[in-house]
Amino acid sequence: MTVHRFPAVEAVVATAYAVPTERPEADGTLSWDATTLVLVEIRAGEQVGLGWTYGAPACADVVRLTLAPLVVGRDPTDTGGAWIAMVDAVRNIGRGGIAGMALSAVDCAMWDLKARLLGLPLHMLLGAASEPVEVYGSGGFTNWDSEALTRQVDRWLAQGMTRVKIKIGQDHGRREFRDLERVAQVRSLVGPGVELFVDANGAYTTAQAVRIAAAMEAHDVRWFEEPVSSDDPAGLRAVRELSRAEVAAGEYGHDLAYLARLCHAGSVGCLQIDITRCGGLTEFLRAAAVAAAHGLQVSAHCAPNLHTPVLAAIPNARHVEWFHDHERIENLAFDGALTPSGGTVRPHSDRAGHGLHFRPAAVEPFRLP
Repeated sequence: MTVHRFPAVEAVVATAYAVPTERPEADGTLSWDATTLVLVEIRAGEQVGLGWTYGAPACADVVRLTLAPLVVGRDPTDTGGAWIAMVDAVRNIGRGGIAGMALSAVDCAMWDLKARLLGLPLHMLLGAASEPVEVYGSGGFTNWDSEALTRQVDRWLAQGMTRVKIKIGQDHGRREFRDLERVAQVRSLVGPGVELFVDANGAYTTAQAVRIAAAMEAHDVRWFEEPVSSDDPAGLRAVRELSRAEVAAGEYGHDLAYLARLCHAGSVGCLQIDITRCGGLTEFLRAAAVAAAHGLQVSAHCAPNLHTPVLAAIPNARHVEWFHDHERIENLAFDGALTPSGGTVRPHSDRAGHGLHFRPAAVEPFRLP
């Protein structure tokens, strides 16, 4: 038997772009007017693998100075060995936060490169299991007026979305009446046949969240994301036990141990995982397996084009968040960005890797030094 050898990794490039939002945006605990994309490109021979994270510009420095030297010269199919080396290298600077997001982008790029070299769509390399992938429209920012919210909901309905999610918990939970008004508005717009989700981004206290959950029952809210901080597993569990809505959290999990604690504590009915934060595709697969061992499904947080092929290969996948900001940026930055239809999306089956190709000229005006 002849074993094919691939050229070693020749270069790792990291670039940060700050893309302005269409209008200022806010959730329960944060406001912003731009979103930063940190793109990693890894070259081996004639192929380039792409990965990215929506982290701080400093992620690019961690890639260049700490992680790239561990990847250059390595067999590009050695995703596991590269991941272990990177985790070891960031131990003293902190596995989570900026270093973890940088690691995530590199790991995703390594997997994409591996699939491209093998000539396989990424979900087929991983083992296709859950096609098509369910999706939900996500946005509905707390600082948007009713007209802007209506326009966004109308767009989701035109796309055939069967699930939509809006932000609540405005001003750290100080605008409960307006939160409930907006929930009622969206339910009126989508009618009874569309599932309604909300995300408080940890803005409420436990008692508040329980009270809000009870009030939202009139509008059939099915999904209550981060009703309290995801750093409060006991609070999440209390809301889960006292609410009819499904409680979800996990998007800020930067490693397997964090996500496993949420599962073990009974804090969530569905575990959220973010491939751009948790440690990349390698850690995402491990976290999904831990969730499965606890009888839980997983939902992918944001970065829809990066998550779709991975969710398509996970038996306990629930859905991918089709987040307004990231959908817009990925459509701008990449050729081949996916388009959901009828509440689902299919990964590319006729393109190797995740199937996206970078368009540098499109985002050059937003490139950071």
